[in-house]
Amino acid sequence: MSEPSAPTFKEDLGPTLSGQERPHPGGIGTKARRKVIVASFIGNFVEWFDYGAYSYLAVVIAAVFFPSDNLTEGLIWTFALFAVSFLVRPLGGFIWGHIGDRVGRRNALAWSILIMSASTVCIGLLPGAATLGLWAPALLLLFRVLQGFSASGEYAGASAYLVEYAPKGKRGIYAAVVPGSTAAGLLFGSLMATTLTASLTTAEMESWGWRLPFLLAAPLGLIGVYIRRKLEDSPVFQEMAQEDEAVKAPVWALFRDHWRALVRATAAVLLNAVGFYVILTYMPTYLSQTIGLDLTTANVTTTISLITYIGFIFLTGHLSDRFGRRKILMSASVLFILLTVPAFLLLGTGSVVVILLVQVLLGAMLTLNDGSLASFLAESFPTRVRYSGFAVSFNVGNAIFGGTAPAIATLLIASTGSAIAPGWYLMGAAVIALIAVWLSPETSHKELEDC
Repeated sequence: MSEPSAPTFKEDLGPTLSGQERPHPGGIGTKARRKVIVASFIGNFVEWFDYGAYSYLAVVIAAVFFPSDNLTEGLIWTFALFAVSFLVRPLGGFIWGHIGDRVGRRNALAWSILIMSASTVCIGLLPGAATLGLWAPALLLLFRVLQGFSASGEYAGASAYLVEYAPKGKRGIYAAVVPGSTAAGLLFGSLMATTLTASLTTAEMESWGWRLPFLLAAPLGLIGVYIRRKLEDSPVFQEMAQEDEAVKAPVWALFRDHWRALVRATAAVLLNAVGFYVILTYMPTYLSQTIGLDLTTANVTTTISLITYIGFIFLTGHLSDRFGRRKILMSASVLFILLTVPAFLLLGTGSVVVILLVQVLLGAMLTLNDGSLASFLAESFPTRVRYSGFAVSFNVGNAIFGGTAPAIATLLIASTGSAIAPGWYLMGAAVIALIAVWLSPETSHKELEDC
């Protein structure tokens, strides 16, 4: 067996020596692919920077919107709002899936980033409970729901879009752009949170410092919308539309004709849903409030783990192209089943070096799942219901288990008194994902039309 080549976009995206765009046998040129990759990365980056800022600033938001002598109580309310915003995501999955499969991927993605940016700016302008009383958390809930609605169409649409533009044998690494850009958006949010908490006093953070990441959504969102409006829909979608093969009710067709694939895909999402939000967004709060680490240090270690996560994600996307989605996804589940609880025990040592190494390890394990999951889900459904299938399965899994993960982790620790309780929860999600992937067919080497 030959050694797998290093993951790269160069052979597909680079110009020829003559300076002309190299065409693809299916009619897709390298310039078009480059634009799709850049637009998908930037748009998804903006969406998840906006969405993740709330979690990284959870401690400050709890003080501003849920003032209490008991910080844990305020955090539970803050993360409850984080979870409630996910409840709208299945509904959003139905709506965005219908738009994406009927009207087109491009229009759905352009509108999703517009809604996300607008709702994020509104959070940044929202007065706290000291000014508005109960109206403050009520309005915060409204804007978080709008954020959740927007996010429900982003991850699925960008993944389907990239998979449909990818050359044969590279759908995994192309789809890995989505979790890579998601992590990059979270990384930017983490860097901002780290910088703000390190340079501002507690009073300054609670007064105006926490607002800055949310207000930054305005210019970033406008850039994302502009870039996406310059794209065209994927060739496979355009061909389907020209041949009038699009179904009038894609979500109904999904439940009627592809319900088995939908059940498997939804269960397979569980490890991503719990792992992503526990390891990459909840962790600073866990380290500062449960382990007793300084909040700035906790943000720094999470930032470093995010950097390594981004580096690993494209490698695992490439490995899924080389060895298949099932092998990589099942490997991720097995590693989480075996190592999650020991990892949380090591976090409890309080050693910054040990904590950093454990976070890097958990992030690397998570990339085995996340770097393969986007292509796995996109290939689980045919073109006419691909956006709907991805959006419904991904958002149902994330609504039930992902958005609730920080709140459940906090409640588990409070009710059991065990600092490793989130590790058991994450391990349970890995067991369910392992079974779902084991029951699923391998699609990485099939033509997209045959998936």
